[in-house]
Amino acid sequence: MSRKNAAITGVAGFVPERKLTNHDLEQMVETTDEWIYTRTGIKERRILEPGLGLSHMGEKAVNELLQKTQTSPEDIDLILCATITGDMIFPDTANQIAVKVGATNAFGFDINAACSGFLYALHTGAKFIESGTYKKVVVVGGDVMSSIIDYTDRTTCVIFGDGLGAVLLEPNDQYGIQDAILQADGSGVEYLHAKSGGSKMPTSEETVAQGLHYVYQNGGPVFKRAVQGMSSTVKQVIEQNNLTKEEIDWVVPHQANMRIINTVASQLDFPLEKVMQNIEYLGNTTAGTLPLCLRDYEPQLKPGDKIVLTAFGGGFTWGALYLTWAYEGKNFS
Repeated sequence: MSRKNAAITGVAGFVPERKLTNHDLEQMVETTDEWIYTRTGIKERRILEPGLGLSHMGEKAVNELLQKTQTSPEDIDLILCATITGDMIFPDTANQIAVKVGATNAFGFDINAACSGFLYALHTGAKFIESGTYKKVVVVGGDVMSSIIDYTDRTTCVIFGDGLGAVLLEPNDQYGIQDAILQADGSGVEYLHAKSGGSKMPTSEETVAQGLHYVYQNGGPVFKRAVQGMSSTVKQVIEQNNLTKEEIDWVVPHQANMRIINTVASQLDFPLEKVMQNIEYLGNTTAGTLPLCLRDYEPQLKPGDKIVLTAFGGGFTWGALYLTWAYEGKNFS
């Protein structure tokens, strides 16, 4: 019996209406539009209304996905949610999304790999399809980064935004996910983390007063490891699938920072017109960047397009995934 590929058969997304521009941030911290844009490539980012939570964005995106693919929610077997900002510590936000969209026959769980979360979840979901266990798997990636960002810290508050994307995976004889390389190095924790809120340092008045629940990032080491990690795994996945870089139609990099994107493209010798980018108006949505890029570029995609996704996240986590696109891209509103 030939192996069934897990193909993306639909993509959707949700970003909040509220925009937080660089000019807005000029009123909040000591910074300028020029300083932010030249260092990050970001002009604006979206911010979710407090109290709504990640499942609100997940509900919006998955409902759109079901509508686009004409899929009944009862037919969904599994929902995977990649995030570091779930509604609660428990239960998993994947199951909250399932309830909200009426996926009464699905089970679900969350995957925490920071900015690499969608890659990890996509690869995991593919295995459920390839094994024949399930036929319809929804993979969600997104974060409400505004909930863990210190808006007095200009090194982090200018980078992150809120947003979420979702894809449907189904069996396919020809197209779909072909290969993936996923890696991790726990020693990176010192450079990128949120210190409190877990079992090692539970949230308390003291931790909140010290801002230990906010994202901490040491940009220099993160930049170097991100470039190295994404570049090396993209090269590796291309080589082990007997491809050349000229055969790749699209590279989808994590939208962390425009300087990182440009450096990775340069090291891979990929022209920027083949590199998906939406960081200028969405910022870094952590686990949401890859599926939101696919959503934004969907009208340009066609069956058989060879696509490599790559990401790098806190902890550290990183990797690359190679897939062939399964359907004609289309606009949807």
